[in-house]
Amino acid sequence: MESRQLGRTGRQVGVIGLGCWQLGADWGAVSEQDALATLHAAVDAGVTFLDTADVYGDGRSEQLVGRLLRERGDAGLTVATKMGRRADPHVPEAFTGEAMRAWNDRSRRNLGVDTLDLVQLHCPPTPVFSSDAVFDTLDAMVDEGRMHAYGVSVETCDEALTAIARPHVASVQIILNAFRRKPLERVLPAAAEAGVAIIARVPLASGLLAGKYDESTTFAADDHRTYNRSGEAFDVGETFAGVPFDVGVAAAREVATLTPPGVTTAQLALRWIIDQPGVTVVIPGARTATQAGANAAAADVPPLDAATLSAFETIYDERIRGHVHDRW
Repeated sequence: MESRQLGRTGRQVGVIGLGCWQLGADWGAVSEQDALATLHAAVDAGVTFLDTADVYGDGRSEQLVGRLLRERGDAGLTVATKMGRRADPHVPEAFTGEAMRAWNDRSRRNLGVDTLDLVQLHCPPTPVFSSDAVFDTLDAMVDEGRMHAYGVSVETCDEALTAIARPHVASVQIILNAFRRKPLERVLPAAAEAGVAIIARVPLASGLLAGKYDESTTFAADDHRTYNRSGEAFDVGETFAGVPFDVGVAAAREVATLTPPGVTTAQLALRWIIDQPGVTVVIPGARTATQAGANAAAADVPPLDAATLSAFETIYDERIRGHVHDRW
């Protein structure tokens, strides 16, 4: 698999990673056996970058990734986790040095490591991105050996640009897919100029861009695609990339018509992301070993031609732009 440098960390990671939210919670039940099989299949397929968070299943995802690290310690893996969503209430004042170190301690225990590879602020309240005290604490935590590097996970392009201007931010994780193109305008160029990694999350718009849903598709009650469609639990942009479900289904049908023989629509959508200048790694989730392997195989799809890229842009402009472009 092609590798790219993970921003200011200096590490090399495969262009297709694995998002481990599904292995924790909020996507329906995934057994421990299936979760571990998914992790091993991803590594077998060349994945070297895993993204998790302390709140995914209240630590379950981190613990499963920690078990993988013990079993595949020679695989050259980079694990990114996230902190900050344990704050209750989730307000800027909660991001104290004491709280951040406590979150960090918990993640290190869950993952079974002394020093975390990369820790990302987990979509904190917007004022946190402008807090010198928070970033001074992050610098101190690196100096203390708690983590090798830190980055941020953001909801908006403006938050991303604020973070990129920080001198020690190694990475920015942002929603980027064929239905969320706004980061292409300013965020990706700014990150490339600063040497900051771009981690593309929600790459399939919560499965829409796999092209397998129709207007009658339903999801389990404990799946965020059921309970967060209007942003009831967290930012609505995390569910179907903020696109109304029926609108997304119709647009995904058009994307599916662009899929060449021997390639799945999901692989096409992932290839679109890694073709965008400035993208470091894309982190599709998976609930099964088969899904993990198929996602990783998107790295083998040839770069998309100009006609296909233009067709993606037209679908966005005609069907999607009005619903999402000015919101994030």
